[in-house]
Amino acid sequence: MKEHLVEFFTSTFSLPVATVLLATLPILELRGALPVALLWKEPLPLWQAYSLAVFGNMLPIPFIVFLLQPITDFVRRWERGDRVVEWLFARTRRKGKDIEKYEFWGLTIFVAIPLPMTGAWTGAMAGHLFGLKWYKTLCACFCGVCIAGVVMSALALFARELFVRLFGLG
Repeated sequence: MKEHLVEFFTSTFSLPVATVLLATLPILELRGALPVALLWKEPLPLWQAYSLAVFGNMLPIPFIVFLLQPITDFVRRWERGDRVVEWLFARTRRKGKDIEKYEFWGLTIFVAIPLPMTGAWTGAMAGHLFGLKWYKTLCACFCGVCIAGVVMSALALFARELFVRLFGLG
């Protein structure tokens, strides 16, 4: 499914626009958008790919931080909605022991780890669930996304160099 999204966005939009749009999506976020921007047929320069992926990843985060409570309250009116919200929040709480303990730094590191379900979307929800102030949550998410961007850039550039050396692909 992720491959179809990448193919759709890169064939429909220019690579810079596709990078921003892919980075806004949950699950993919910067971790998916940055390698696409750096490893595509005609890759973006590193500074541009990094900037666009960070911008795209952070774009939905203020909305999540400020609208999560009203949306949650609305959805919880229905039994099925309440079950979904409880499942999502319980999952986030299980993954968030360090966030609860270390607050800002715990959330920053959580978001910075480039693994599935540890990005800024989940981080914004975790900040809300653990009672962090909105500005700490936004700042921690931003710092974490920037760190994840450095890690993913290094991995993508390493992979590109490896493929060039091993297979003569570029």
